[in-house]
Amino acid sequence: MAEVAVGRADSFKARDRKVVVVEGIEIGVFRLGDDFFAWENRCVHMGGPVCQGKIINRVEERLAPDKQSLGYRFSPTEVNIVCPWHGYEYDIRTGCHQGNPLVRLKAVELKLKDGTVFVVV
Repeated sequence: MAEVAVGRADSFKARDRKVVVVEGIEIGVFRLGDDFFAWENRCVHMGGPVCQGKIINRVEERLAPDKQSLGYRFSPTEVNIVCPWHGYEYDIRTGCHQGNPLVRLKAVELKLKDGTVFVVV
């Protein structure tokens, strides 16, 4: 397996991504805070370019104790990537689909060395 440099860690903004092609595989590399994540740029649903989709906090419904809706809000902690083809949403940290956590993106190994982000393919 080869380690391929994607870029300097400090070249990624706090909530940023880069989509790169390494050995014929499109890979989305994401930064959330100080953490990095990498996924194959292929939606499980129909193969769309999921890593090029919108980055948005998960929408949550707030419920009263009697289960009545108090409205919706954006999650303060969960951040999703939304496939631009059909709207499938995946948690950027886990790669899991928000509706079915058994459905997930294919992870790509990442390494951070001396301030540089590498993918392992």
